[in-house]
Amino acid sequence: MAVNAQQIKELREITQAGMMDCKKALEATNGVIDDAIVWLRENGLAKAAKKSDRIAAEGVSLAKENDKNLVIIEVNSETDFVAQNEKFINLINQVADTILTSNAKSLEEALNTKTKSGETVKEVLINATATIGEKIELRRFSLIEKQSGYSTTLYNHSNKRVSVALKFKGELDSNDAYSVAMHVAAMSPQYINQDEIPTSFKEAEFSIIKAEAKDDEKLKSKPANILENILKGKLSKRLSEISLVDQQYVVDESFKVGDFLKSKHVEIIDMVRYEVGEGIEKVVSDFASEVAAQLGN
Repeated sequence: MAVNAQQIKELREITQAGMMDCKKALEATNGVIDDAIVWLRENGLAKAAKKSDRIAAEGVSLAKENDKNLVIIEVNSETDFVAQNEKFINLINQVADTILTSNAKSLEEALNTKTKSGETVKEVLINATATIGEKIELRRFSLIEKQSGYSTTLYNHSNKRVSVALKFKGELDSNDAYSVAMHVAAMSPQYINQDEIPTSFKEAEFSIIKAEAKDDEKLKSKPANILENILKGKLSKRLSEISLVDQQYVVDESFKVGDFLKSKHVEIIDMVRYEVGEGIEKVVSDFASEVAAQLGN
């Protein structure tokens, strides 16, 4: 069936799909707009499925809040170029706003939460994958509840790749809370305090320190009991580097972060820091080899 330009224009405005895709959809559905929308979605799902095994290690992190909650999310794309796209940024905000007003406890629950448009977060991301042409996925999120007698804050770095959400027990001035969040963004603590650090991590670090000591001529000559204390001191130093309360406070180096919080009569009880792509193994491709392979060389 022949379709006219007005039908294609109408379908494009509704779906944001490409002109040729709209033309094919209308031809396949005898010009019925509603059927054409379904056709595009079904084909979009097929396109998205082909991209599901790609590695998405770029993207955006975002922390937002309303009067009840804080949310921090990471949504990944395959390239940094797409991550800077205005449509992608709008998508991130839509996902964040949806989860912010939900009670999602798991990634699965978050993905099945319905947006204002009636689609689930999962469907929105699948449609974005089909439209944008790259794998788009919600990697992780955290919801932090606001409570009376507690303080919260958030921080988003200007590069859109690092976000922080914090919760304190006690009332903390908003400027001080924000400064602590900036410290977390800059210094990348992995734990709030050393008690949170897993025993397995401590044992592994101590084994590394012992192995390093075997090659240190100065330490070899130390008595066993003194050497043990030196090695424990080295371990304590390493652990303090990844423990927030033990870090030197970058805003005021006369304090450690823990001492600063004590001076304000508050305690940090929840810390979430996301950095885009951390822990994802990226594929490094050899472009010249890929071209040669395609040419049969």
